[in-house]
Amino acid sequence: MRILVLCDDVWHPAGTLREGLAPLSEQGLELAWITDAADWSASRMADYPVVLFSKSNNVSQADKRPWMTETVEQAFVDYVRGGGGLLVVHSGTAGYAEAGTLRALMGGVFTEHPPQCPVTVIPKTDHSLTAGVHRFTATDEHYFMSLDDEAADVFLTTLSEHGTQPGGWTRTEGAGRVVVLTPGHTVEVWLTPSFQTLLVNGLQWCAGGVS
Repeated sequence: MRILVLCDDVWHPAGTLREGLAPLSEQGLELAWITDAADWSASRMADYPVVLFSKSNNVSQADKRPWMTETVEQAFVDYVRGGGGLLVVHSGTAGYAEAGTLRALMGGVFTEHPPQCPVTVIPKTDHSLTAGVHRFTATDEHYFMSLDDEAADVFLTTLSEHGTQPGGWTRTEGAGRVVVLTPGHTVEVWLTPSFQTLLVNGLQWCAGGVS
């Protein structure tokens, strides 16, 4: 599977994803990386069947300027409506509260998080996205979410001393598919076996390989 990874922002360095996705790359996933928004284009994105989006609204870790414009937002919508798959992980939901078009595509956005703490990830049973996934606890940023799409299929919840939040959902847009996973601030989370399985399941679902 060919995947375009969009990552790297002020609070979430690309190194976290490079380490966290290394095991999947070794298993045969073909990853291409964009860490500077200046290297992104709609035509380049269209070359890949699935995009893994884990990038807040910064050009890069070194450049705090926002990069999401109305034109870029619409390009993401067109990509998914045309049959592309979008897996949004953690920081891909952050910094886009005012980006209405992208926010609607994702079905919701990050609002806030308490200091890093133990977060328990709880999969919904008997769901295709959670096959092989077990409940686990890891130190993470517990993302509090505004879930706008009431029809979104929530398959994951997150729990900490601060409360319970939707931790993963799916939605469709045109001919394409969107998966959102809110955990993922630390390498510990990315390398947890059940999170690795969630990533694989999500990528396969986005690519149309899982019903």
